[in-house]
Amino acid sequence: MSIRKTYARLWAEDLDEALPLLRELTGAEPDLRLAFHAVELAAIGDFLVIAGPERERAKYAHASATVVVADLDALQRTLAAAGATITTPETAGPTGRFLYARHRDGAEVEYVEWTPELVERIAS
Repeated sequence: MSIRKTYARLWAEDLDEALPLLRELTGAEPDLRLAFHAVELAAIGDFLVIAGPERERAKYAHASATVVVADLDALQRTLAAAGATITTPETAGPTGRFLYARHRDGAEVEYVEWTPELVERIAS
């Protein structure tokens, strides 16, 4: 099981207002930008911006980071062996499969296995 990328989560009301500074800081354009339920997401550099109304953003605030892994099935075995609890079961999303897990120490993380297209475009 390997980690492909780790994102620090940033919270914003408006994605278009948040991106100019991040473009300047990272020297990059967003690797991806999409709507997910009632929020918008953009991955730029090592940041994942989650934007939208505070009430909608709060639904995702329990996780401290987003971690992209090579194999979600292997990750689940590793998490189980370490005593982690799956708090949101494996779900299909626009970028691939994901789940949320709370580690035994209380940290909660979103884990994602990207689609092959995203792996090729972003992580290779």
